[in-house]
Amino acid sequence: MYAIVETGAKQYRVSKGDLLEIERLDLKDKKEVKLDKVLFVSDKKDPSVGKPYIKGASVVCEVVGEKRGKKSISFKYRRRLGNSRRKVGHRQNYTVLKVKEIAA
Repeated sequence: MYAIVETGAKQYRVSKGDLLEIERLDLKDKKEVKLDKVLFVSDKKDPSVGKPYIKGASVVCEVVGEKRGKKSISFKYRRRLGNSRRKVGHRQNYTVLKVKEIAA
């Protein structure tokens, strides 16, 4: 059984026991989080497609922790303009979740 959920303007395919790195959620000492924007649920016999979401469906996840992603560097350079260089780095914050159950 698997589901496709939407969080942080991105879509993820999840099944029970998966570890999921999503954009940081402000959870403040919560142990569980319920993702209710479920777009698709499949259990091999009867797939359900939402319009756009499936009513009553949710994915319950356990909060494992938070982490920071790899550093990405944006470098801009204009040739022949002596001092025209700009280097900016960014590290994205992530929340790590473990899928406990899919309720359809």
